Amino acid sequence: MVMTGNAISEAAKAVIRRNTDEVQGQGKFDVFDELFADGFVDHTTQPGTTPDKAGVRKLYGYLREAFPDFHAVIHWQLADGDTVTTYKTYHGTHEGDFLGVAPTHRKIDFETVDVMRVQNGQITDHWGVGNLLKLMQQIGGWSPGTQALIAD
Repeated sequence: MVMTGNAISEAAKAVIRRNTDEVQGQGKFDVFDELFADGFVDHTTQPGTTPDKAGVRKLYGYLREAFPDFHAVIHWQLADGDTVTTYKTYHGTHEGDFLGVAPTHRKIDFETVDVMRVQNGQITDHWGVGNLLKLMQQIGGWSPGTQALIAD
């Protein structure tokens, strides 16, 4: 059976939703292993991770340790063939160390935009931008100083 462009896009969006709901939101790492290709490449790695499948698995585990109730609300998704852009807001409670900040037990939320490529039912590539400044402000990991952010 040959899939049309729309069918490919819908199948790719379903894989990304499953990653967001089951892996990130519920910590089902058996599903992670199913959804991520062995040759996965993260084009926008986070501190302390590598740009491969092991690196993103480490990141997901780290987030679940710091925010055990970590989950996302997907606001919208757009797909162009096998490439899916997702805008979502993550939520959680800061119960573990995060980027050197001890648990504050505060509720957090921050937005991200992710672009992921799905081929043969598996995620092969990721590009993303997360509002980590907002997150760090909520847990007291960053506060504005008296100096301007941009020097003259």
